[in-house]
Amino acid sequence: MRVEVLGGLERRRRWSQDDKARIVEETLAPGAKVTAVARRNGVAASLVFTWRRQARTSEQVVPSFAPVHIAATEAEETSKLLPAGDSRGRSVVAARIGLIEIDLGNRRRIRVDAHVDREALARVLDVLERR
Repeated sequence: MRVEVLGGLERRRRWSQDDKARIVEETLAPGAKVTAVARRNGVAASLVFTWRRQARTSEQVVPSFAPVHIAATEAEETSKLLPAGDSRGRSVVAARIGLIEIDLGNRRRIRVDAHVDREALARVLDVLERR
């Protein structure tokens, strides 16, 4: 057991951002218990929970790539089942070429084809991003 004697007016221990990040990262390991990590590092468990909450709220949203599923075979199979043209004389198969599906989460999904108006799509995505 280690005893630390604090002298002077300063009674609180100061933790560097690196130490806080290291301790919070330890608690995120599979099977880790916050109380055990706190005890091992000489910190109150409530303080570690506070650091974890602060780390969650301070995380910046970083753009990342999303998984893509290319459904060329699905489009080919569908084209075999659909009639050759619609009432406007346009080929149904041509409308499916370049189909893009954007999954926004929360069961929201947008499907557009190669002939989409880019500016209109940008406006729609901008509005949905603010929600």
